[in-house]
Amino acid sequence: MPTLRSLWMSWRPLPKSLGERGEQQACRFLRRHGHRVVANRSRSRYGEIDIIAVEDQTIVFVEVKTRRAEKNDRPAEAIDARRRQRLVRAALAFLKSRGLLEYASRFDVIEVLWPQGQRRPTIRHYRNAFSPTDRGQFFS
Repeated sequence: MPTLRSLWMSWRPLPKSLGERGEQQACRFLRRHGHRVVANRSRSRYGEIDIIAVEDQTIVFVEVKTRRAEKNDRPAEAIDARRRQRLVRAALAFLKSRGLLEYASRFDVIEVLWPQGQRRPTIRHYRNAFSPTDRGQFFS
């Protein structure tokens, strides 16, 4: 017969993935630097936005890239034109659905580099990492 302890141990949540831990660290970083995080993993039919935050009067859409160790390539370079286009469309859907099209917005990228065996990651924040380049721009 199982004991309460063994039952509890079997129901413990699974460890978070590296990406989830990176997003959590990115949220903490943004809060420490004066942003108000309003949504995590915002999903729509156009795609997912990792973090939506507000800084002053600007809505900030943040893409988080987490890696184990720094190599020659930068994690932020993994955001290609196709990914940027999906982010822009998802951001536009978010703004339209909430009547926020008149507010300034921008796209940031946060790199979370978490080398094996280290308790804390290195975080790099790229403000205004890219601009929306699509037909019918609605962003300032």
